[in-house]
Amino acid sequence: MIVVATEDFELYHGVVNELRDRGVNFTTVEPGDDLPEGTRVLVTSADDDVGDESTGDGAGAADPTDYEVVVGDPDSPRRAVEEALALLRSGEGRIVVGVDPGTRPGIAVLSGDVVVAAFHVPLADAVATIREEVADAVDPVVRVGDGARLQSARIVQDLEDVTVELVDETGTTPYLGTGARGMGDVLAAVNIARLEGETVEERDVEPTAGELGVIQRRSRERSPDNREIDEELARRVAAGELTIEEALDEHRGDGRSGN
Repeated sequence: MIVVATEDFELYHGVVNELRDRGVNFTTVEPGDDLPEGTRVLVTSADDDVGDESTGDGAGAADPTDYEVVVGDPDSPRRAVEEALALLRSGEGRIVVGVDPGTRPGIAVLSGDVVVAAFHVPLADAVATIREEVADAVDPVVRVGDGARLQSARIVQDLEDVTVELVDETGTTPYLGTGARGMGDVLAAVNIARLEGETVEERDVEPTAGELGVIQRRSRERSPDNREIDEELARRVAAGELTIEEALDEHRGDGRSGN
């Protein structure tokens, strides 16, 4: 059982709300009060006096050798809850982030076998999202699908200080039944997170002529005046520096003629 004992108002409400949202059984006590039998994890703050866990002072009915202590940050209650849940699962809580790359990557965060967070964000926000999820984690790993080569390369390149594995994503996108539309990228990210890959530090980001041609064709399809961006702008789109819409705006602003 998880016990919350803190006088920090923000931490208390943040942790309690997170636990309730996840349907986790827990109880709360005042710092210094006896902890109930069956306590497995104690969530508290750095400023709370919960007694000396090595002697049991202030620990009451719970044996201090039977529970772990999580010191939470009021600015990040979710992280405290995830650490508590990982400890509750007998420590099998290595953080693994799965990424299904694309223009809007699916991102799934696993602690052990449990999905603790999921995101579907623009490519420009993907790395920042991943970094926030692995911050302070012990030996995290990010597993990136090998599809969408240009987008996955950008993610790999920008995560130089994190262990990154490139995963064969064949077959990771599940069949989506009624009502599940839009969930494919996130569910694929969960499957990618559960597959071991090859550790990489970089990936080729040079677009092929065919990839540039696809981007140029899409720009023409999205342009109301049948305008096609040139190869230079297509390369910038491929590198993730511009969206197709932004590239079209630059093309118009430069006075370049459409095709």
